[in-house]
Amino acid sequence: MDEANPLTLLGILLILLGVVFVALPYLSRVVDVEKIPWIILYVYRRDGFTFATSPILLILSALSLILAYVRR
Repeated sequence: MDEANPLTLLGILLILLGVVFVALPYLSRVVDVEKIPWIILYVYRRDGFTFATSPILLILSALSLILAYVRR
């Protein structure tokens, strides 16, 4: 079997992370996610509405957009 391309592995990892983050609001209703540090996972709940995000991923995304813009 051929060795996997690193970009392929990165793509698979990002897809899996995406699935996890899409499922987090639903999982947070069942599992206690309040024990996870807020910088890794931030959960907002109000009147039956649940929003979960990762501040680390938001920061990394913003930095990658800034770097892509600067390199132009």
